[in-house]
Amino acid sequence: MNLKDYQSEFIAFAIQYDVLSFGDFTLKSGRKSPYFFNMGKLNTGFALKKLGEFYAASIIESTIDFDLLFGPAYKGIPIVSSTAIALSEKHHIDKPYAFNRKEVKDHGEGGWFVGAPISGNILLLDDVITAGTAIKQVIELLHTQKSATLKTCFVALDRQEKGANNLTAIEDLAKNHGVYVQSIVTLTDLLTFLEKAGNQYQKERDIMIHHFSKN
Repeated sequence: MNLKDYQSEFIAFAIQYDVLSFGDFTLKSGRKSPYFFNMGKLNTGFALKKLGEFYAASIIESTIDFDLLFGPAYKGIPIVSSTAIALSEKHHIDKPYAFNRKEVKDHGEGGWFVGAPISGNILLLDDVITAGTAIKQVIELLHTQKSATLKTCFVALDRQEKGANNLTAIEDLAKNHGVYVQSIVTLTDLLTFLEKAGNQYQKERDIMIHHFSKN
């Protein structure tokens, strides 16, 4: 399987900034994992700029039709902001964006949302999907907006892990919520990258293949 240039660059970028790390981890879902993906590590202006450019490149490649970019609080807020800037600067596509609050505001402008009006075809941006619980909550919130349609979500990494119903979180979102998820990279892409890197990541790749062959 061949990776696109921006996919290889994104994985190298994630490793460089320790967003992607290898070891023995217990995820929020309780599952064990030989790797961990934490976009909270991207805490400088340059790193955030690069992140937005990777999302923008992948969105352009996908040819998704959308009217509004939406980022769920809290990690989705810098993602959607940087992506909106990158789309404008790199691709001359100027789209509105918005995000939600964790708690409804009952004074000032009020409400759940900040930014552009929630309407049209929504493109939801998030970091990673494991069980899909957090995204389902945002989906329910967006579905309260009668003038908006949410059919697509874009994440950095698709972990491709199956749940109790033998569906991945992404398959479950499509089947039960009508929301289709695309990603910059998948677990398969990550394994391909490690393989192409040769001896540099041979140990990490062997551990990951052994782990996922048992699960």
